[in-house]
Amino acid sequence: MIPTQRVILGAGLAILLIITAASIALDVKSRSDTIWVSHTVQVLKKISDLRVLLRRAESAARGYEIYRNQAFSDEFEAAHAQIAPALASLKRDVRDNPDQVALLEGTEPLALRRMEVAAAAMRLRAANDEAGIAALQGKGEGRGLMDTVMGNLDQLSAEEERLLTARSQDSRRTGIVLLGIDVAGALVILLLVLMVMRESHRAQSALKSTLDEATAANEQLEAAVAERTEHLVTAHDELRLSVNVLQSTFRSMAEAVLVIDTEGNVLLSNPAAEHMLLHRAGMNLRNLRALSDVFHGDGITPLQADELPSRRVLRGEHFEAIEMIVRPHNGSPSRHLMISGRPMLDGQGDISGAVLVYHDATTTRDTERQLHQSQKLDAIGKLTGGVAHDFNNMLTVISGNTETLVASLKQQPELQRVARLIDDAAERCAELIQHLLAFARKQPLQPRNVEINAAITDIAKLLRPTLGEQIQIETVLEQGQMTAHIDPSRLTNAVLNMAINARDAMPNGGKLLLETHRVVLDEAYAQANAEVVPGPYVMLAVSDTGTGMSSDIQQKAFEPFFTTKEVGKGSGLGLSMVYGFVKQSGGHIKIYSEPGHGTTIKLYLPPGDGTSDAAAAAVPQAEGGAETIFVVEDDPLVRNFVTAQLQSLGYKTVAAADSKAALELIEAGQAFDLLFTDVVIPGGISGRELAEKVATLRPGVKVLYTSGYTDNAIVHHGKLDDGVLLLTKPYRRNTLAEMIRKALNGGMTAS
Repeated sequence: MIPTQRVILGAGLAILLIITAASIALDVKSRSDTIWVSHTVQVLKKISDLRVLLRRAESAARGYEIYRNQAFSDEFEAAHAQIAPALASLKRDVRDNPDQVALLEGTEPLALRRMEVAAAAMRLRAANDEAGIAALQGKGEGRGLMDTVMGNLDQLSAEEERLLTARSQDSRRTGIVLLGIDVAGALVILLLVLMVMRESHRAQSALKSTLDEATAANEQLEAAVAERTEHLVTAHDELRLSVNVLQSTFRSMAEAVLVIDTEGNVLLSNPAAEHMLLHRAGMNLRNLRALSDVFHGDGITPLQADELPSRRVLRGEHFEAIEMIVRPHNGSPSRHLMISGRPMLDGQGDISGAVLVYHDATTTRDTERQLHQSQKLDAIGKLTGGVAHDFNNMLTVISGNTETLVASLKQQPELQRVARLIDDAAERCAELIQHLLAFARKQPLQPRNVEINAAITDIAKLLRPTLGEQIQIETVLEQGQMTAHIDPSRLTNAVLNMAINARDAMPNGGKLLLETHRVVLDEAYAQANAEVVPGPYVMLAVSDTGTGMSSDIQQKAFEPFFTTKEVGKGSGLGLSMVYGFVKQSGGHIKIYSEPGHGTTIKLYLPPGDGTSDAAAAAVPQAEGGAETIFVVEDDPLVRNFVTAQLQSLGYKTVAAADSKAALELIEAGQAFDLLFTDVVIPGGISGRELAEKVATLRPGVKVLYTSGYTDNAIVHHGKLDDGVLLLTKPYRRNTLAEMIRKALNGGMTAS
């Protein structure tokens, strides 16, 4: 190459370098302009999205106020949950513009306040608090807040649109200049290429051998690079898959997870933390603690600041399943939480933060409490059933003989009055035992298909004179025929007991509401409530506007003899009887109450087959007879009393103290017309088994059972077996005569 050519080539290269440098600088600026344009477009979209979220939440709130549809409430909560994160994201994107940041920080509390007003209106509407709704609407705060928020968003959009216009124009100018420089550079390059081509042609032969060597080396290098690239791609794909799996697992966990730094700032959280702990983006642990009161597992002892799991884990403690109860200030239900914690260490072994995992054990603890309560009530019931048999035997003798004594003392008024006092006391003892048996689910039920609306209407008429003028009685009955398979007399007693309790809870008067509905208790409800069988039920609700019950009183309300009334004003057996009746009928009972806001007791009764059964006809006054009655009774006092009463009615009697003696007499040919046996007797077999054995010896024999309480011998699933006649102890002479006559005139035959 001659010197002149070298000079020209050097100058061309210098010019090319200058053009290249200018092109690179302008290219960098062009890219920066493009990024800012895209950034501005993204900010505008986020402003638009925020405006849509606000409108959507406001529309859902209005829809709920108009229609009270849960779907609107769910839509409101969904939109509401996204507003705070959207505001935070928008603030991050406009942090380069102090004016925009200031305007957005002024808008954020207004937007959140507007959502609080909407949420308050929905809560008032759900509670039917018309006065609260009127007061809230009278302030007119919601519309003014929304107008201000939307105006601020419009101002934000206008500023961003101005920036978008300016940045787009700047980007276009840069592009035009860059294009001109690129064209000039291309011309210079073309000239240089021509010169280089001449020189390269001369040096081609000299470089050929070198090129061959370089080609071989290049092929080896390319093979190595391709292999390394393949390894890197595979590793990258595996890493991305692992990250996706971890993120999906983290977000789908039922447990709430918080990753915090040493200052208590939340670095990472999952969706469960928002639901369980009420955590929102931007909150730290101090914000979370301000939302709730925190207690130890007993629900009574407050958790001190140094005992909080976050404090302990940042001190370096490792722990599992610390138990605590959180009661939110916003009125949400309390949560029973189990917390595990692990500190995080940096490269020097110092604590740099911590991981806290929260498990919601509320449902488990509630189920355990319900099961414990159910087991306690069952244990009391078994104890009650065990003592009822002997008590009723004694009361049978006492009440039967005092009845005879009262009748025989007509000529001696003073002694007759004393005898009546004894008789009244025996009657009250019998009622007390029956109440306890009702709670213990040992009462013999005679269920039939009862049209529940008609029954409640009749019961309401009976309640009016009982409750007095100061109690207003209302009924809300679901339309259409609705039958329940229950004992109607026990239903009447149950409603009467609940109504009397309601009256006593409203000393200054109030309203008693009786409601009926068809309901279905699903699997989720059954899992949360011990002993509930999923399926359809007939629901009867009895509500009052009285003083209400605390949670502690609700847990004890069904226990026998538990009462909050003054001594002498209540036995504490009313709700116990209702509990026993519902459980023995195959149903479910639930109390909903709050101090100062009244009480609702819901009975979930087993449904009937759709047709109501006719009530049994009244039995006429029974007389005696001349037949032979075979009495099997182990208690000598009761046995002697019964045989004496039967003989006074004209019957002939044969008696045995146990099943073995009875069988021996029957096998020996003892004649009789009716087997009258206690269900629980000694001798190796029960009264039911005795009747079955007698039926094989005397086909068609008639049987009447008696018992101080029912058991599985003649009662199954809470009702007497079909065709079984039972005379419950204690009983009066007229009742004995009536049942004996009923059994002889076509009652049950053992088979």
